[in-house]
Amino acid sequence: MLLLAVALATRAQTVTQMLGIGPSRILDTYLTQEHFSGTGFTYLYIKEQQKPETPWSTIIEHEFDFSTTEDRSGNASMLEGNYNIYWGRFLQWLISDKLRLQAGGVANADLGFVYNMISSNNPAQARASVNIMPSGIANYAFHLWQQQFNLRYELALPLVGIMFSPNYGQSYYEIFSRGNYDHNIIPTTFISAPTFRQLLTIEWHTGKKWNLRMGYLGNYQQAQVNNLKQHIYTHRVMLGISRSL
Repeated sequence: MLLLAVALATRAQTVTQMLGIGPSRILDTYLTQEHFSGTGFTYLYIKEQQKPETPWSTIIEHEFDFSTTEDRSGNASMLEGNYNIYWGRFLQWLISDKLRLQAGGVANADLGFVYNMISSNNPAQARASVNIMPSGIANYAFHLWQQQFNLRYELALPLVGIMFSPNYGQSYYEIFSRGNYDHNIIPTTFISAPTFRQLLTIEWHTGKKWNLRMGYLGNYQQAQVNNLKQHIYTHRVMLGISRSL
């Protein structure tokens, strides 16, 4: 127990919590051919930890999204909710005392829904997928007005994964009540599901442990499988705090 306590105490950790608001765009041809757009909200939790004696770090991110959207005529509404968890391992290079680069991979699990509020036939669509995504992070530290800042950019690109999708014309009753499988668990690649995500933030070191962080989060989830097209594009202005433990 003593050795475990010492190991945990020597592991540097940073916890960030942010809230965001911004536009969302949705298309799901299983429900309708119409494009929907509106406003969405995001909660983002980031935990990064690294032992001083190793260049490897672990990052865990939890992202919760909720959007309310309308079609172009304003006569139909669609709700969207989504949860993403990202677990990544990164190798670090110190280019200089100001610039730090990290490269690695991220495992992403996604669970969500899209609900068409005026449709009585197949009004909802479930979303579930698992992806492996190469990722990179750049951190740049600088001083401005005698204050310390850190500029950070994070990018995750698609590689391979699996996802759930009904087939064209197939109902959820057929899948879950009658057990009629029709290619509903689908392997995906960066061609059939070109999903990627980017996060740009600037952090103001306001104290020894607590910092103020703001930035932009763009999450672009899209796929074309089973003769169906779907995408959810979210753009968020983020604001929050980070704490070094």
